[in-house]
Amino acid sequence: MKLNSAKKIKEFVFNGGFLFAMCSASDSWDIALACEGIDICESIYDHDPADKNINSKIDYTKGFAFENYKIKTNPYEYEYSEIDTYHTRRQYGMTEKTDVFSLFDFSAKWDPVPSMLCQNHTQTIKGFWGQTVAFDKKYVKKNVLIMGESKAFNEARYIHGEHGKGTWTFYGGHDPEDYEHRVEEPPTDLSLHPNSPGYRLILNNILFPAAKKKKQKT
Repeated sequence: MKLNSAKKIKEFVFNGGFLFAMCSASDSWDIALACEGIDICESIYDHDPADKNINSKIDYTKGFAFENYKIKTNPYEYEYSEIDTYHTRRQYGMTEKTDVFSLFDFSAKWDPVPSMLCQNHTQTIKGFWGQTVAFDKKYVKKNVLIMGESKAFNEARYIHGEHGKGTWTFYGGHDPEDYEHRVEEPPTDLSLHPNSPGYRLILNNILFPAAKKKKQKT
């Protein structure tokens, strides 16, 4: 089911659509595409064992953003692959105070799309957790545009790319105004955060498909 949905979304983007995904919607979607034809589910999910040679069969060319990662095969580990930095970032000594990322500065004239997607009142944004919190930069494909990163921890937080006639954007983390928003916690009251730079990036992606190029005078 995940693969079927992922392939339809990929086709939608190829034909000119725009995809925005946050948290685990990003890496799990990319993994589903790259692992087409491989049983990556252990028996507790589908009643038969997973393929023992998963990591030698992954076709990274089918995914949009990531390459050369390995799947986490332990069904009891709350993780999909090496892409996410959920566990490794603590090894670097990251704390809530040091968990920040920076947006790149793009020219509206030469790079209109990333310029629109990065519009904000600040270039430094406080980080926030999620099931997929950030992307390890060594697994991000070379043709992917990193729009927001934490250099100190080698993390990409906000990335963008093209596929066919369309484009896509992935954003790590779950709730920009609740650092460790947990399952079953109440939703964030956005009226309390009218100037949230983290939510501004989400808004940019919501509004982005409505942007139209002005017709050039001939």
